[in-house]
Amino acid sequence: MDFVGLVTSPDFIIAVLAAVSAAAIVFTFGVQFTEKKDMKSRIKKVAIERERLRVEEISRLRGEDKTQRRKTENAETIKKVVDRFDLKKAFADENTALKLARAGYRGPSAITTFVFLRFVVPLGMTLFALFYLTVIFNKEAPIFLNLSYSLGLGILSSYLPVILLQNKTTKRQLSIRRAWSDALDLILLCVESGMSIEHAFQKVAQEIVSQSPELGEELTLTNAELSFLDRRARAFENLANRVPLDEVKSVTTALIQSDKYGTSVGHSLRIMAEEGRDMRMMAAEQKAAALPPKLTVPLILFFLPVLFIMIMAPALMSVFSSNVAG
Repeated sequence: MDFVGLVTSPDFIIAVLAAVSAAAIVFTFGVQFTEKKDMKSRIKKVAIERERLRVEEISRLRGEDKTQRRKTENAETIKKVVDRFDLKKAFADENTALKLARAGYRGPSAITTFVFLRFVVPLGMTLFALFYLTVIFNKEAPIFLNLSYSLGLGILSSYLPVILLQNKTTKRQLSIRRAWSDALDLILLCVESGMSIEHAFQKVAQEIVSQSPELGEELTLTNAELSFLDRRARAFENLANRVPLDEVKSVTTALIQSDKYGTSVGHSLRIMAEEGRDMRMMAAEQKAAALPPKLTVPLILFFLPVLFIMIMAPALMSVFSSNVAG
């Protein structure tokens, strides 16, 4: 029988199809067993990884719970002391919350901690000074004299939390002032590209945080207030109150007027950005103009004496050597 006849015969075709079917059945069952084996291995690896992550998360949460519990207990103790002695009436007023917010401290706990420090710091300094003067430094002095010195030091130290708060506020405002011009330019670019003022604040807050975390925090808070306050103007007013800078107040005023009268926000921001750049240049020129008077005293005290010594030293050495030789 020739090859063509063998290939085209029905018996050969049936045998080939039967062989292919058997091979397919064997391959299907074999792949299924292999996949089950691989699936079991993958499930085992996933279970091991899940257990590891669960253990790490439990450990982290336990550590955070201990820290948070300790902070909560300390806060509760401080609050009990403040409420027991009614310290808020003595050391806080209606502007205390605003002053703390300008320094970056917000919430009722910040007020409680500030009032507690104003009470504890002078008391602790008075007791420490009395112990130091009576036991270590001035043992022979009368007790009433040491007590007077201690009370005076305690009275002076009562202003220490206020001074530290003012210092924190000044540093925060300086950081915001340095980054405000760049932030305003970024807000202008976002608004002119088609973003809303909320999205512009959100985007700029994310970008400016590397230059000024304080300004990024304020813009983020303003963006949140724009979302839930009943009036958008209140959010801009709160920003101006928290950041009492002239450039910030002018921008917030322009935004309030644009929102009230429906004028172009981009046009107002462009004018404010140009004014901000001009003010920045004027401040730089003012500092440059103030350098010569500031350098006069160091020049007289440190540079001129050294210059005179270097000029006159050879002549004096020649005169002295000639006198010694003569």
